[in-house]
Order: sequence, then structure tokens, then C-alpha cells
Amino acid sequence: IFMKVKVTSQKGLKTCLSIIVDKETIQKKLEEKLNDLKTKVQLKGFGPGKVPPKVIKDQFGKAIYGEVIDGILKETSTKAIQDKKLKVAGQPKIDLKTFGEGKDLDYTIEVETLPDVKLKPLENIKTISYEILVDESIVKKRIDEIAKNQQDFSEKSENEKAEKGDMVSFDYEAKIEGKNFEGGQGKSIQIVLGRDLFIKGFDDQLIGVKKNDNKIVTVKLPENYPKKDLVNKKTEFNCKIQYLKKPIKTKIDNEFAKKIGAKDLEDLKSLIKKQISDEYKKSLDSITKKDILDQLETGHTLTLPQNLVDHETKMIIQNLKKEDAEKHKVENVKIAKSRIKIGIILNQIAEKNNLIIKEDEIKSEIEKQVRNMPGQEKMVMEYYQKNPSAIASLKGALFEEKILNLIKSKSKLT
Repeated sequence: IFMKVKVTSQKGLKTCLSIIVDKETIQKKLEEKLNDLKTKVQLKGFGPGKVPPKVIKDQFGKAIYGEVIDGILKETSTKAIQDKKLKVAGQPKIDLKTFGEGKDLDYTIEVETLPDVKLKPLENIKTISYEILVDESIVKKRIDEIAKNQQDFSEKSENEKAEKGDMVSFDYEAKIEGKNFEGGQGKSIQIVLGRDLFIKGFDDQLIGVKKNDNKIVTVKLPENYPKKDLVNKKTEFNCKIQYLKKPIKTKIDNEFAKKIGAKDLEDLKSLIKKQISDEYKKSLDSITKKDILDQLETGHTLTLPQNLVDHETKMIIQNLKKEDAEKHKVENVKIAKSRIKIGIILNQIAEKNNLIIKEDEIKSEIEKQVRNMPGQEKMVMEYYQKNPSAIASLKGALFEEKILNLIKSKSKLT
């Protein structure tokens, strides 16, 4: 497309461009569109592909012209911005001056551009990187907890009594002030005595029962009981004991490790060690990251594009109540400015160091997430296939991580 582009004003971060596309170019595009439609449009009285362009123009002229102008605006405004090497922040504003069939298209675009960043040397950044040493006793404690949750039980004889740690199975019928109530029956309820997971104070009253015993347990119904009018009511549970089981001490060996998905006990220990280390590393890395970003922010002075600040502020307050948004207005604008400033600096660092995220890096990260969620592979894959915004968000996170790793490699790390 032949066009004339002129910078009419440049003030701060705002640039105005005047663009003229001659009428011959527009006419040529209109004719191309009409000829294209000629093969597709079907009108009564004409065979397929036989509708004359004049008839099509009479019927659809306005819509065709609108579509052609829309296409020309997109194409020419994009090219003008590229030719003038403008780094645009947000959407350009387009203002049509003259247009119409048989006329040149004359319009202006106003764009807000990203500021130039004079990057300070990354070597000036001083920060702490944390290394985690996981003590063997912590690993052992975590494995013991897993073993406890994987507890096996064996049935007790009729004469043996229930002790703390035993599993008790029972049916019950409950009454309040001698009357039955809805939801006051239960069949084959299993509880492990001492865990106190059923109703507070229930477990202790079953200590000492035997198989086939009937036992009255008196407790108050809990705060989270579904029927609010019965909360805290003194209730008698008539329990018929079905059986008792005692815990079998779990042997922590290779077999146990295999049962929960490791190759052997040593492999389980190293997996647990890594898991604990990763839990701490994530938190500590976020401290290092915040320190780096704070130094980047305070170390650079920038004029920020107002439209980006406005958009970011809107994103921050979109889920807030109106009065909360108003109350914290100054703080929210401050947060928005901070995010925009850091984003511009990080992008400049990436550009200067030719950092990009390739498609195979995104693919490999998704595959890693799939491996970390056994049994939910299909769900994870479908989530990314159906949500392009999730892939964009993942790409953003990988990009930020890549920039931060570069900064760490150049900065003074303790």
C-alpha cells in the first residue's frame, strides 16, 4: 500500500502521526473485494458466480467499503508505527479526517510510547541467594508422618478392649432430650481413637469398649453442624460396637517405599529431601526476587505511559468493592506504577540480552507439570488447550524467570 506518513507532534511519550492513503489504492482494494465476492454471492435471478459487480456494489456497497477501510487502517497504522520505530504502549487512538468513496483516506493516530531506559549495570545489584541443607532428622520425621497416614490395622479379639490409636467401627442412633432428630443415625462409622476427628470429646468415651458392646456417648453437637438450631445441643449417641482393630507398626523399608511410588528407601529419602528443600527454596527465592526488583525500581528513573498505569490500576481494583477501591486509591496507583516500571525495565534487559521464550520451552514446562500431577495428566493438558490466556501467563512467568536468572548470573550474590 502506498501511503504518506508524517510525524505531526512529539511531546513526552505522546506521538501523533498523520497518514494519507491515496484514493487509487482504496479503489483497487474495493475492486479486488468485489471480484472476490462475485464468486461467492448468490442472488435471485443470477447463476453461481454470475452476479455483476455493479449489482453487488448496489446491494452491499457500504458494508464492503467499511470492511476495506477497516483492513487498510489496520495495515497502514501497523506499518507506520513499525517504519517510525515506535515502541507503542497500549492501543493507538485513531481519528478519521477525510474518507469516502472517490476520496483519499486521511487520518491521524496518537500513540503513547514506552520510555527509553538507560539501564544501570546489573553488576551493581547485590543480593542473597539461599542454599538449603535438609537435616536427616527432618526427612525421617516426614517419612514417619507418611507411614502414620498409611497405617494398617488388624482385628482385635472379642475380649480385648479399645485403646488410644485403635480403629473402632460402630452404628449409632442419637437423641436430643430423648427425641430422635433428622441426621441422627449412622452406619459403620470408623474412627481412630485419639485423632478426635468425629466430634470433640467423642473418642475418649469409647476407650475401654469391646466388640458387640452398647455404649452411650454424650457430647455437644459441633459449631459446623448443618442444622444450626441443633448446634451445641447436648446429644446422646447410642453406639453399637461392630469391631475393634489395633494399629500394625508400619515397617519403613524398601517395600514401604515402593508402595508409595519410590524405587527404594534411599530413593524415597532423596525425594523427600528434595521436596522439603523445594518448599523452602520457593519462599526464599521470592525474597531474593523482591530484593532484585526493588533495586531495579529504585535504581532507575522513568516517565511512565499513563494509559498503562490506568489499565493496570483497573486490573488491581476490578474485584474490589467500590468503597475499598476509593479508600486505597493512592496505594493502588502506587502499586500499578511500580508494576509497570519494573515490567518496562525487565523487558529492556531482555531486549538488550536477546532473551526470548521459544515454543519448545513452553511445551517442556507443560510436560513437567503433567509429570508432577500423576492421574491428572488429561486435565492439565485440556486446561492449557482450552485456555490460551493460561499459556500466555505461563510464557510470562518463564520469561520473567529467565530474566531474573540472567540478573543473578551478573549480580553480586552472597
